[in-house]
Amino acid sequence: MAHLLNTSFVPSSQTLRRSPNLPPLVPSLPGRRSRPRVHCKIREIFMPALSSTMTEGKIVSWVKSEGDKLAKGESVVVVESDKADMDVETFYDGYLAAIMVEEGGVATVGSAIALLAETEAEIDEVKAKATSNSSSSPSSSPAAAPEPQPETIAENVNVGSAPFPVSPVVKTPVSMAASSVHPASEGGKRIVASPYAKKLAKELKVDLGSVVGTGPLGRIVAKDVEAAASAAVESTVAAAVGPAPGAGAAASPGIELGTVVPFTTMQGAVSKNMLESLSVPTFRVGYTITTDALDALYKKVKSKGVTMTALLAKATALALVQHPVVNSSCRDGNSFMYNSSINIAVAVALDGGLITPVLQDADKVDIYSLSRKWKELVDKARAKQLHPQEYNTGTFTLSNLGMFGVDRFDAILPPGTGAIMAVGASQPNVVATKDGRIGMKSQMQVNVTADHRVIYGADLASFLKTLASIIEDPKDLTF
Repeated sequence: MAHLLNTSFVPSSQTLRRSPNLPPLVPSLPGRRSRPRVHCKIREIFMPALSSTMTEGKIVSWVKSEGDKLAKGESVVVVESDKADMDVETFYDGYLAAIMVEEGGVATVGSAIALLAETEAEIDEVKAKATSNSSSSPSSSPAAAPEPQPETIAENVNVGSAPFPVSPVVKTPVSMAASSVHPASEGGKRIVASPYAKKLAKELKVDLGSVVGTGPLGRIVAKDVEAAASAAVESTVAAAVGPAPGAGAAASPGIELGTVVPFTTMQGAVSKNMLESLSVPTFRVGYTITTDALDALYKKVKSKGVTMTALLAKATALALVQHPVVNSSCRDGNSFMYNSSINIAVAVALDGGLITPVLQDADKVDIYSLSRKWKELVDKARAKQLHPQEYNTGTFTLSNLGMFGVDRFDAILPPGTGAIMAVGASQPNVVATKDGRIGMKSQMQVNVTADHRVIYGADLASFLKTLASIIEDPKDLTF
C-alpha cells in the first residue's frame, strides 16, 4: 500500500516485526475481530528550492500557526529565496504540529522547517517527539530557542523539488487562525502582513502592531502601512515644537559603523555568482554610439509610456537577431548553444542586492508592450514577487548606470550567459563632422564583456557596429 501511495509513513513508536508464523501476543476474543493499532504519522515539511541557484532560504512569515488545520494546496509559509519571496503550499492534508524554524530563521534547502500531524489528536505527540529529539537534531534556524528537527521516524515531504506549487505572495489568502505565540506577535496575537508590507514598515519605521489590516481576513498590506506612515507624519508635523522639521534628520542614517553585517540571502547569491564568473575567460570591447536620433525618438514616445530601458533592450535584441553567436551560451566548457529566444535581462539595484528581470522575446514584442512589461517587472522585483522564469531566463544582459552620470564602466559576466553590455550616460561631445567642421553630438559609451570560449573580438565588433546603426537610425524600434 505504501508503494501505491508513494509515501513512506513510519510509526512514531518502534514496533517489533513479528514473523507471520508466530501467534499473536494477545489472543483474539471469539467472534470479535481484532482492531489494528494506529500509530501517529509525522511528516516533515522541507525548505523548498525556489530557484536553481538557491541553497538556503529565510522564513519571512508563517501564514499558518501551530495547531492550524491544513488542506492540500494551501499556503503555509512565505520563504525568501535568493531572488524573491514566495508562498509555499502543502501537498497534504493535516495539522501544523510544530514549527521548527521561526520567522527570520534560515534553513538549508531540503532541511526540515516544520512537522505535520495527520490528526488533531496527534499534535501533542508530535510536539513531544520533536522535543525529545532536540539534543540530537538541532534546528538550522538561528532564532532563539528553535524547535528541534525529528529523527528518522518522520516521513519526508519534499516540497522543495520541482515541480512544486508556488504562487506570488500577493495573491494568496491568509488564515488568521493562531494557536501559538511567535516572535512577530504581541501579547499572544499574531501579526500577519505581506512581505512587501513588512519591508515598507521597516523602511518607514511603522509599528505593525498599531496597523489595522484591510487585506483578506485582516492581513496587513502595503497600503495599510503607507496610510499609517502618512498619519504619523501628519501628527508629527502638527505637534512639532522647536527646531525646524528635518533639522537633524541627516544625522541618523540608520547604519551603525564598526559592525559586521552578514550577507542577506540575495547578497549571498550575488557573491556566489560573481565568484563563479571568475572561472570564465572573458574579454571586453568598447564602442561609442551617437544618440541624437534615439534621444529625439524618446522625447516623442515618452508620453506614451515608453522607457529608455525598453528602447535600449529593443535595439539590442534587433542587433542580436543578426548576430546569434553573441546571444549564445556555454555551460559545460565543451559545447555551446545558440539560444532559440532573445531574452534581454536588465540589472536592477535593490535594497541589499541586485536582480535581473528578463524581457522575454524582446525582438518580437512591440516597444509599447515591452515598456509596460518592464514597469511590471520592476514593480514585482522591488516587491520581491518575481517568478523564477522572470529573472533566470536571460540570454543577454544589460547594465545601465547612465542615469547616475557614469560615462563608462565594465560589467561582470553573469554565469550561464555569453555577454553583458555596460551602458554609460549619453553626453554632448564636440566632434568633427564628415565635412571637416566641428559640431556637437550626444554620444554614449558601451562596453561589452563576453565569454571568449564562444565569442571572439570580431563577433563583438560586428555586433556593436550593427547596434550603433540601429540606435543612430531608430526607425525600426517603434514598429
